[in-house]
Parts: sequence; C-alpha cells; structure tokens
Amino acid sequence: MKWFRGILIIMISLAVLVLFLVFCLPFLNDFKQKGELNIPGLMEKVTISRDARGMAYIHAENFDDLLMAQGFVTAQDRLFQMQLTRLMVDGRICELAGPIAKNLDIRMKTIGLHRMAEKQADILNDETKGYFQKYVEGINAFIEHCPDDIHLEFKLAGIKPEKWDVTDSLGILYYMGYSTSANLSTEITAQMLLEILGYEKTSQLLPVNINADDPEDTGKMSMPPRENLSMSITGIKDLMAYAGDRKLRAGSNNWAIAPGLSSTGSTVLSGDPHLDPRILPGVWYPVGLITPEIRAVGVHVPGIPGMAIGRTDHIALSATNNYGDMMDLYIETLDPENPDHYLEGKNSIPFIRIQETLKIKDKAEPDGFRLEPIIIRATKRGPVVSQVFPDLKTRNVITLRFAPVETMESSIGLMDILTAKNNMDLVKALKHIPMACLNWVFADTRGNIGHQASGKIPVRYNNEGTFPYKVKDSRDNWHGWIPQGEMPGTLNPEKNWIGTCNHKTIKHDYPYYYSSFFAPSYRYGRLKELMASSDKKTIDDLWMYQRDTKNLMAEKISPIMEKALLKHDDTRTMGKILSSWNFRDDPDLAGPAIFQTTYKLFAMLVFEDDMGKEKAMIMLKNWYFWQERLQQMVLKGESPWFDDTRTPDKTETLEDLFYLAGLQAKEFLSPQLGDSPEKWKWGRVHTLELVNPIRRNGPGKTILGTGPMPMGGSGETLYRGWYDFDKPFAVTHCASLRMVADLSDKEKIMAVLPGGITGRTFHKHQKDQVNDFMSGEKQYWWFSDKAIEEHEKSKLILRP
Repeated sequence: MKWFRGILIIMISLAVLVLFLVFCLPFLNDFKQKGELNIPGLMEKVTISRDARGMAYIHAENFDDLLMAQGFVTAQDRLFQMQLTRLMVDGRICELAGPIAKNLDIRMKTIGLHRMAEKQADILNDETKGYFQKYVEGINAFIEHCPDDIHLEFKLAGIKPEKWDVTDSLGILYYMGYSTSANLSTEITAQMLLEILGYEKTSQLLPVNINADDPEDTGKMSMPPRENLSMSITGIKDLMAYAGDRKLRAGSNNWAIAPGLSSTGSTVLSGDPHLDPRILPGVWYPVGLITPEIRAVGVHVPGIPGMAIGRTDHIALSATNNYGDMMDLYIETLDPENPDHYLEGKNSIPFIRIQETLKIKDKAEPDGFRLEPIIIRATKRGPVVSQVFPDLKTRNVITLRFAPVETMESSIGLMDILTAKNNMDLVKALKHIPMACLNWVFADTRGNIGHQASGKIPVRYNNEGTFPYKVKDSRDNWHGWIPQGEMPGTLNPEKNWIGTCNHKTIKHDYPYYYSSFFAPSYRYGRLKELMASSDKKTIDDLWMYQRDTKNLMAEKISPIMEKALLKHDDTRTMGKILSSWNFRDDPDLAGPAIFQTTYKLFAMLVFEDDMGKEKAMIMLKNWYFWQERLQQMVLKGESPWFDDTRTPDKTETLEDLFYLAGLQAKEFLSPQLGDSPEKWKWGRVHTLELVNPIRRNGPGKTILGTGPMPMGGSGETLYRGWYDFDKPFAVTHCASLRMVADLSDKEKIMAVLPGGITGRTFHKHQKDQVNDFMSGEKQYWWFSDKAIEEHEKSKLILRP
C-alpha cells in the first residue's frame, strides 16, 4: 500500500498546487479597484469605473483632477513598465541588468534624450507645464499613498519605485519621436554601399519610393555630388548596431471615410499602429477621460498624459509614421594638432564636453552599485556617436544631429487634442508636435475627414539627406524648416476616403527633400483596392480590412518565381503550389511560406556576390531600402545584378536565381516542416510570441507569456506580420492596437489590444485580450455614461 500512499500524496500535492494557481496567484499582484481613497492634491471627487477587461473610465469635475487621476490609474496598471521605459530613456538599464547593458546606457546617454527633456521642461509655458505636472502628481500619489499596491515586479527585479518628474514624461515623449526617425539606418546603409561598391554602382541601388497616387512619380533618387561625400568612414557595422538599438520601429495603417462612403452616413476612423507588442501587456494604455467639458476614450503611451489615438465628442484620430527625415549624420575631422578640437575648414573648434555617470549594478560594492564617469563630446551639430564604438579607428568623428533639439516650443499640442472642437482645432494642435513625424488621419462630427503631418523637417542644402554629410567648412547644410503650411496634408478628398500606410504621400514636384525612407506602397495599394468599390462601407468592413492578408508584392512577383520553379523537377511541386495560390498570406496556406522564403533567399543571392554576405545582410535587414528597387529589377526581367560575379564563365539570369533560391528554400523549410511542400503552412513558421518583462527567456517564459501562435499576414499586407530579415519568421511588429470609431455611435468604439490592460504579472487582465486579437473577435471601449455604467465591474472613488 506504500505505492498507493505515495500516489495519493502526489495527487493531493498537485491538487493543492492547482488550487493555489487558480485562486491565489491572481491576488498576489492585485490592487485596489473598489471603495474609496483619499488623494491629497485633488480638488473634487473623482470616480474610476472599470469594465470587464479592466479598462478605467475616469469621471472628474475639472481638467486638473482628470489629469491627476489619469496618472494615478496608469501607475496602478503600468508603473513597472513606465519604470523600465524611464531607465531606457535615461541610460540607466545598468542599474537593473548590470554591466551587460553598459554599451546601451552609454549610447542612450550620448543621444541625450534626458537632456532634451530637461531643456524642454525649462521653456514650457505655465499651462503646458501644469498639464504634465498634474499627470505626474497622480503617478506620485499612487506611489506614496498605495504602498501595498506596488507591482510585484519591483520586488522580483530588486528595485524600488521612484517618484516621477515632468522631465520623465517629456523624456518618453522624445524617445517616441527619436524612435520614429528611421532615416538614420538609410544613411548608414547608403554610406556602406558607397564604400564597398563605389559611386556609380551605389547610384543603381538607392531606394525607390513611389507615391501610388501620383502617376508622374518615378520614385528615383539622385546621388549627391562626389565632393559632398566621404568614400570611407569605417565602422559601418558598429554604426548600424547603433541605429538598430532603436527598437520602437514604427509602421501602421490609418484611414477615414466620409459620410458619402459610410453605411451609417457618418465619418468613420480606423487605426492600427504597427509596433513591437511582444512585451506584455503591450505599448498602449487605454482609458476614458471625462469631465463636464471633455469626453475622450482612447490610448496613450504610459508616462505621457492625454490621448494619442481614439475619439472625443467632436473628433477621432489615429497616427502612422510618415518617416520625415529629422536626423543627419555628419562626418567631421579631428584637428591633427589638437585632438580636443575639430575642424571646420581651417577653423579649429573645441569639442563641447558633457559629464555623465553610469550607475552599474555590482554585488561587490557595499550599496550594490558602482559609479563610472563618462565624457560625451559634441560639436555644435550634436553628440559624437562614433566615440561609443572602439572599432572606429579613424581621424573622422561622426556626429548625430536631431531636429527636435532645435525646434522646441513653449507648448506641446498633445494637450489641445482633448479640447479640439473640430478639424481646424485639431490640425492647429498637431502642428505643435515638432518632436514626432507622424501622419495623423482624423474625422470629425461635422463630416470632415483629413490628414495632417506633424514634426519639423529641416530644409537641406541641395536637398541632400540620404548620405552622411561631410563637413568642409562652417556653412550649415540646414537652413530653416519646411513651412507648416507646406507639410503634407489633405482635407475632404473627392474620393470620400483618406488613408496612410507609411507610404510616400508627397508629390513628385514637392519642393523640399522630405525623406529617402518610406514604406513600399503595397499596403496602401491594397487599401485602394478595398475602397474602390462603390458599396457603402460598414464598421465590420473596416474592421476586417485591418485583417486583410492579400499581398500585392506577391501578386506581381510570384508568377515570375513560379515559372522558374516549374521548370525543374526538384522545385516543381513548389511552383504548382504557387500557381494555385491566391496571394493571401494566410496561416493555413503553403503559398506564403514558399514565396516568403524563396524571395528572401533570392534577394540574398542577388546582392551577396557584390557585397559579401555580411554587408548584404546589413542592407537587406533595412527592408524599405531595397524592396521597390528589387521589384523593378524583377519586373523588368533583367539586370546586371542578377549575374553572379563569382562565376566568370557563366552569366546567371533571373530565372537561375529564383531556381537556386527555391532549392535553398527547400533546404530551409524541409527540416522544420517535413519533405512535403503541401504541409509547409505559413502559420507553422510565421508566429507571434508575447513574453513577460520579468521572464523573457528561460524556464517559465511560456507560462508567464503566451505563444508562439500561428499568425497570418506579412510585412506587405494590411494585416501586418513583420519579421526581421535575418531571423525568419518570428513576428516582431504587428498591430499594437486595432480601433474603428464611428462618430455616429455615441455608445462605443470597436477596439482590441494584443495583450491586456495591466502590466501586473499573474493578473487576469495582463493578457486576456490575446485570443480576441488573434481571432479578430470584436471588442469595445465604452463611450457614453450609460454604456460605461452598464458594463461597470468595479468603482473606486478618489477624494481630496
């Protein structure tokens, strides 16, 4: 009977463990959502209602209390996430992770987002500073008055929550702006090509960016004069690593339809910003903000007050990245007679020296940390970024210039989004967000729809911004800013809809250099197809458009690939599958897996013989740099780039390369998915995995996170499933939010997140929206008081 007793003990132990997991774990990291709290600083009572998903709806009697309560509820749910973001922005990850993060901290301190925040705080007018201050006071009220509700993650990470300051919120705002400035990688890639290929061949590979609404736009770019370029600066690999640290790569779709195209007879806005959602609970924090004068329901980035995407009583808006070029790299020269100076022509100028200190986690130290001072050098253009990399053995120094440092204003338009009464008020507000280049698409209750670009773009000498600029004298290559009245924007187009998908929106005759980095027009082209029918669009239509998987790039290129594969016995089955494929990147189809794998390997075959595998990979990881250029080569059918220079006795053709790529694709997919191409389902390799910030790898990762989950879409579909070129096919960027707002519907907004509301590990609302997000199930944010009350699951009252 001993064996029976042993089994019984094991079964009882398992039962106890299950009971603990089910009934106790959710309460380990819970917080107060019912009853009353006294919060000094409030002027009047504030009510916080939460719905079945844990989303907070704040009812306040005045604007200041509203902002303070927004800071409070955001801290309730996301304080640990906000702390991690603050550490990143300030260059303080070493305090948490130790010496392994030292290079990252040096880079972030070199960029100096915290210094930008301090400078911005000093010039804010009283009204704008008060806007941020009240939000910060709410964060600090939670930290001070709710010590028992502090996130469990702080204890697990061995850190304590720190009080917030206005500069912390401003630092996150500038971090978002810096992260949307994607042209830096284009400059580095272009410089790399110049060094290894030379002037003429580099001109053949410059990005092609075509405005799909402008039939006269060829998208071609011209090379700057040779004398404005440096043929060698070295250290390209390190510089690309530097650019790659900006992990908040942003994409997105947004569109609005006018009453004439809407089944409800009202304007409707749709938005699905494409960011990296893999760290639970996600990028955005949704909240309802309600006073007698304001009603707004939408999302903001934790740490930044107000609403970035959502709707009010009067307007709805969403944003995508417009990739305006707010950055330049400069190639400067050390004074050979004085290494503490740099040269502008014959003028020797001392470097600006900035003292910073790294605080590094170190168990050997009495207080657990050691301090390391660092000196950051800067020219009048910006910080020296080459000093971060020991491998840059050159007399040249490379500096980074970031336009928002020079375009700060005393007010920031985010505050005015909440109070905008119409499209004119909104556009005015958006023009005062100089630190972020975004395409804002909006709709209002008066029937207007439109698009307005934010940010301030420098006017460049000779319209040059694709390559690092060689400093030869004291002349500034920036001379002013693109006038706000000439920034991209449209109001009430005749076609009754407007949309942006990170594609080029400026016309061929636009008088300024805007950027050399745009998304290919595949997603926007598909949106045009969907909008082309004369049928009135329903809310459900727009919701499904966000999940549309048709790949227009594949529609053009796959038939050419297919012909090459069909000609050979060992790839014929793959060709047959492509011949019957409908060009939809659905997870249960084999066509997408064959096409994506073969085309990726084909691209490497085209370029690696001329550049070497390592350099070719650097370029190919920068997808937007080459996609439309390579497509033009494929559709033309011939190019000198198709010939493999390593085989001088043979001239390879497009067909040869597609066949070779097909063989490589077979070798890549067969070990993972089996020898039968019919079983190579896209969703078996193209997956999304969400992880907990305290356990991103190792044991417990799967339990605390979720996935990998089969996912459709690709980088070229409206239903975005972007993966890194060098790490196929794990999804890194997809919709971080899906939202459709019908301005005639006063009760609700259709919306879902990929994760959940709260960042608290073990909490039921950390990842409870995953299934609905993956399946496309409709969920709602509530807008009217009646709907909020009907769906209320808890109520917390804050009193002065």
